[in-house]
Amino acid sequence: MATGSEAGKPAEVVLEWPKQDKKRMLHAVYRVGDLDRTIKCYTECFGMKLLRKRDVPEEKYTNAFLGFGPEDSNFALELTYNYGVDKYDIGAGFGHFAIAHEDVYKLAETIKSSSCCKITREPGPVKGGSTVIAFAPDPDGYMFELIQRGPTPEPLCQVMLRVGELDRSIMFYEKALGMKLLRKKDVPQYKYTIAMMGYAEEDKTTVLELTYNYGVTEYNKGNAYAQVAIGTDDVYKSAEAVELVTKELGGKILRQPGPLPGLNTKITSFLDPDGWKVLNELIRNEMKNN
Repeated sequence: MATGSEAGKPAEVVLEWPKQDKKRMLHAVYRVGDLDRTIKCYTECFGMKLLRKRDVPEEKYTNAFLGFGPEDSNFALELTYNYGVDKYDIGAGFGHFAIAHEDVYKLAETIKSSSCCKITREPGPVKGGSTVIAFAPDPDGYMFELIQRGPTPEPLCQVMLRVGELDRSIMFYEKALGMKLLRKKDVPQYKYTIAMMGYAEEDKTTVLELTYNYGVTEYNKGNAYAQVAIGTDDVYKSAEAVELVTKELGGKILRQPGPLPGLNTKITSFLDPDGWKVLNELIRNEMKNN
């Protein structure tokens, strides 16, 4: 059991910060082989907006941010194109992104009529339930689950990742990042258990869906999906908490907290116990006051 931080603070003081911090899910980062093709798919098929795009020729990459609302209030998808790389291995660990929509049947028809996306699971109720869902992979193979749901301030509603020990992951995200366990569901007939983790209810924000498949303790993560970014009011206090929790549950700090060269922000990054990368970024609104 962890007893304190590097700075000598009592563990209970360090771990109080994630409970007080005003964290929120900012964006997910992943790599694509044809940026303009993916932008077209997301805007035409899914109804997202291109929020911004930037080219960094000196580092040979271009990225684009897409979502359903401004980045200072909504979750975004950060697509990265590395010059000359047109294909990536998604691996078996990444599951899907999810989009909430008021009429999944209509959305599926829009996707079918496009030239860049397709439906691989026709709209209909989930097995043993009433929620209408469908599945649509993007051109690079990233899966999108389409979930029928009433009006929501955040249509980009889930990032699903597979983990090897669910209770350990739940504890990590609770203690290190201040997330709440919104619900947990065991589905023994299909041999998996899911846990929804987040900072508000599922119909109000983007949540992390952690999936445990019975007997599977490790996954190939490939080189396509990169990380999820979570906003914080203090990257230094957040890193202290994460470092303390990693000593108990696993994972490690990858980048110590500090300013990001060339950008008006501060970050820290780390791996969770399963090796999924998470980045804590100082929320931009707070940067203006510092």
